[in-house]
Parts: sequence; structure tokens; C-alpha cells
Amino acid sequence: MRDHPRLPTSPGFWRSPLRGTWFTSVLGLVLLVGITVLFVTGLVSYAAYNPGLSRVNDMTPDKGVLGFYLFAWPTGPVWLYRFTQGLHVTLGITLVPVLLAKLWSVVPKLFALPPARSLAHALERISLLFLVGGGLFEFTTGVLNVQLDYVFPGSFYPLHFYGAWVFFAAFVVHAVLKAPTAVRAVRHRLREGSHLESPRPDAPTVSRRGALAMVGGGSLLLFLTTVGQTLGGPFRRTALLAPHGTADPGGGPNGFQINKTAAYAGITAADTHEDNWRLVVTGRTGTVRLSRAQLLQLPLHSSSLPIACVEGWSTADQWWRGVRLRDLAALVGYDGDPPDVLVESLQRHGAFRRAALRANQVADGRSLLALFVNGEELSPDHGHPARIIVPAAPGVLNTKWVARLTFGDL
Repeated sequence: MRDHPRLPTSPGFWRSPLRGTWFTSVLGLVLLVGITVLFVTGLVSYAAYNPGLSRVNDMTPDKGVLGFYLFAWPTGPVWLYRFTQGLHVTLGITLVPVLLAKLWSVVPKLFALPPARSLAHALERISLLFLVGGGLFEFTTGVLNVQLDYVFPGSFYPLHFYGAWVFFAAFVVHAVLKAPTAVRAVRHRLREGSHLESPRPDAPTVSRRGALAMVGGGSLLLFLTTVGQTLGGPFRRTALLAPHGTADPGGGPNGFQINKTAAYAGITAADTHEDNWRLVVTGRTGTVRLSRAQLLQLPLHSSSLPIACVEGWSTADQWWRGVRLRDLAALVGYDGDPPDVLVESLQRHGAFRRAALRANQVADGRSLLALFVNGEELSPDHGHPARIIVPAAPGVLNTKWVARLTFGDL
């Protein structure tokens, strides 16, 4: 039955003349480079959250040895996270046509019988399950996260983190086994010998180079409709696949992209009214409570910084003005090197209503409790009456509607 031409287990079932060693090898080498970059930038993105600092920031508390590479995330250059996460998201979406074409090119092997000719062959087939399943899982959850469509069970962070390690482990094994053959195939233009070719191919309607051009064209289209969300400014109009679609954040000094509105966070006008709102700052010498008017009496400083989020979008540099975090630390007994700080928002529920910042982030003179942006008071959606802005930090660590700062070792 396995040789019946109407069954996918038969080589005669697969009639496309495009499948072959050279075609598959070209796609494989592109993925070899692209997926390696994706994995590295994904690890970098996770490190940017400073998960080793506090359980507040740690989205994968059981990571164990998988957190061996974590380091204190730097504050410069200010565009660091904007670049690394923008590259991660844009490249991931751009590679989708390449991944699908690669899977299509080798699909006959997935149905080949017998499923295991030897122990080594059985292990290879099992690794392919992790490779194909892991690849589809990582790309699917990544794209859904970019679009803020959390339809998968559980939290995106541990799912994507652990999935990446499983997928990349299988990917490394596969690359070690297949990369030498792929390089030889591309270098010497080999077109046969991998059992991917159909024994009875249909008449070609497009060449293999033409098929590669179609895959490349699809990737280019996705690149052009995604990269604008990272570049920001006028390029955002081209980002048709950006999160929030083409929603207009409005005009004026506060007219730049946001991820979470005040209404979504449950922040009311009563919460932020000057008669009710106080910033609570706690540290070594006790606690102080400051109204917005009292904050305005403190020395104010300015920083030109972007906001960049895990979904890949970012803003151009905005001109922020407020009180330096290290000056607020000095108010509660930290006159020298300031410690870590736990930031708490007026937001009562949801992820990242609390976030921790490392001492090096607090000490940076560009790290502010911002009160103004682009010469105007913060709008409610941008965190009025006060928000955190830190150079090179993921957007969710730039907490809005700040209510409390607790300085100390976390």
C-alpha cells in the first residue's frame, strides 16, 4: 500500500519538479543564518528584562541553568533594545515564507516508510518532530504576540522561552548533520541524490530559481510591511502588519505610539487628580510622600529617548523632562551609588504593574521619573501624572502611572 500513487507514503504521490537537493539546501542555509540570529536576539531580549533581579521581572522562574548567560542589561546605547528586538521581530516575520517553503520542499520525507530503518534513523526522525513542531510553534506564537493575539494557553513568555530552547537544540543537531551536505549542494549545484526528487515529476511551470525568487519576494513584502514599526516616524505608515494595525495615536506632543491606554489599565481621573495622587518613595532613611507640585520643585532634567516594546514596535526619540531616579534615591538615604528600585503603578491588575530596575539603570542620569514629554504634560495614556523612562530598557519596564518607588537591594 505504501507504493500506491494516491497515498502520500508513495514517492509517486509527490509530483512537483521543484523539489531537489539544491532547492532545499539554499532554503536551509538561509534558515541556518536567520534562525541563529533569531535565537541570539531572543536571548538578548530576555536578558533585557533583568529577570535575575527580582521575581517581579522573572517570567520564567524555573529556568534553572537556562539562565546561565544573564547579565546586567546596559543603559547604552539608548537604541540598543530598539535595535535588537526590532531585528528579532522583523527578521522572524520575514523568514516565514522561507520556513514554509523549506517544510514544503522536504514534506515527502515526513511520510517515508518505514518510519525507522535503524536506531540512528529513528533518532533522526524524532529530532525532526522537535525541529518541525518547535519551528512552527515558535514562529506562530511569535507572530501572534506581535499582533497581541494571545489565543494560546498560558503566558507567552515561558511558552516562547522554553519552546525556543527545545527548537534550537533540535535545530543544532539537524544543522550539524545536514549543513555540510547543503554547502556542497549549493557550491556544486547538485540537483539530485537526496530522494527529494519525484520519480515521475509533472511538467515544470516555473524554474527552481523562479520559485526561490517568489519566496524571496514574499519575504521582501513582509519585511517592507513590518520594518516600519521599528523605524517609527513616517515609516510606520508602511507597517501594515504592525501591532494595533494602523491606529492613529493622535497628534501633538503626546501623539506617539502607546501599548496600553489609561482606560484599559483602569486608571480614572480621580486616581491621578492632584488632590489625591502622591508619589511614595521608600528607602534606607524611611518614606517620603510627594505631590506633583512638590516634584516640580525638585531639579528637573531632560532626556531624549525612544520607547521600544517586545512586539517590535518603537517610537522615535521623544524629549522627556522630569526628576532623575538617582535624585529620588538620594531623598531616602542613598547619596552615593543608588541601589535597585521596585516601581509600582496605580494600575491594579495585569502584567508589569510592578517592575524592577537595576542599580546601573537608576544611576544613569538619563533615567527619569518623567512629568513632561515634548514640552507638554504627560497625557493620561502616556502615564500622567508621572512615568518611568530609562534608556535602552524594554517598554514594559518604563512603568506608567507611577505610585510608589522602593529603593533597596531586590
